[in-house]
Amino acid sequence: MLWIKVFHILFVTSWFAGLFYLPRIYVNLAMETDPQAYARLVLMAQKLYRFMQPLSILALGFGLWLWLGYGFTGGWLHAKLTLVFLLLGYHHYCGKLLKQFAAKTSQRSHTWFRWFNEIPVLLLLVIVILVVVKPF
Repeated sequence: MLWIKVFHILFVTSWFAGLFYLPRIYVNLAMETDPQAYARLVLMAQKLYRFMQPLSILALGFGLWLWLGYGFTGGWLHAKLTLVFLLLGYHHYCGKLLKQFAAKTSQRSHTWFRWFNEIPVLLLLVIVILVVVKPF
């Protein structure tokens, strides 16, 4: 099971790298006025999002494997899984936002995207606390 934990942590970390960086690209897209630079940023965001998809699936798959191996016990795990579902929603909402940028229909400001960019940081903080401390 330790190897399963290693791979779960590896893929969660990799997935989060994308969750941290993709909205940062959105901040730049919201401020960009040069059409060539805008197109380049959209392409970068699309490639990153496509790369994040299998990472999220592998992170969830190894997490499910751990769950099946250790069982579903403790309130902390219920809370963690709730936050994981929120992360999945965040991930898919990033995909929706990417489609808006590709279609040039995004109406949000760079300030909004700066705040949006902080959501996975806060979720990761709470998830790590839940997993390590197991407060309940």
